[in-house]
Amino acid sequence: MAATDCIEVVVFDILGTMVDEPGGLAAAIREAAPGGDDASVEQLLKVWRDHVEREQQRIAEGSRAYANSEVIDREAAQRVADYAGLSDPVAIARLATASQRLKPWGDSLAGLTRLARRFPVLGLSNASRATLLRLNAYAQLGWHQALSAEDAQAYKPAPEVYRLALDSAGCPPERVLMVAAHAWDLRGAQAVGMRTAYVHRPVGDPPASSDTFNLRSKTLDELVAELTG
Repeated sequence: MAATDCIEVVVFDILGTMVDEPGGLAAAIREAAPGGDDASVEQLLKVWRDHVEREQQRIAEGSRAYANSEVIDREAAQRVADYAGLSDPVAIARLATASQRLKPWGDSLAGLTRLARRFPVLGLSNASRATLLRLNAYAQLGWHQALSAEDAQAYKPAPEVYRLALDSAGCPPERVLMVAAHAWDLRGAQAVGMRTAYVHRPVGDPPASSDTFNLRSKTLDELVAELTG
């Protein structure tokens, strides 16, 4: 039996997999603090991403109570503002909502449309409910259902986040395929029994030699063709 034969539901990571998260954040930083060169924007982007990663890790370890992505993004925006010497409260407030305005990759919309004709398709994101609502509208991502980790009061790769998708899918985990550009995300899905598909993106986390994902694709189009062919 082929790896795709038993799939009933497809679940997609969103940030980085379906939308260009680093590119969108960098564009928002340039808008908030114009005049900086590429190197300074990259440094400020690192400030943002390091803060988000650190705070999510603190939550996972239990050293911080759960805070949704809007709270952490506001903190990250203020850190960027402090580093950049930015004091305009309107600009800082807009920067804090940058995750609501991320552009889809060139093949995301068509690939999602094709898959949705064949499978129920879910989005599963660490973004808060409100951020996810606005991001999906901005990027025109047409899910059958979009799920936020906020409902689990945790962040991927915590198992309770993936169980949100399994509960919605209503079928055994081995019949649910998790698609992501991040190997760490797919390892989390594997831990709850889901099947996994890695799709390459320029900003993703590539698999290690020890990873054994069910499918690997260089593009989303390649993955869609394999799933629908």
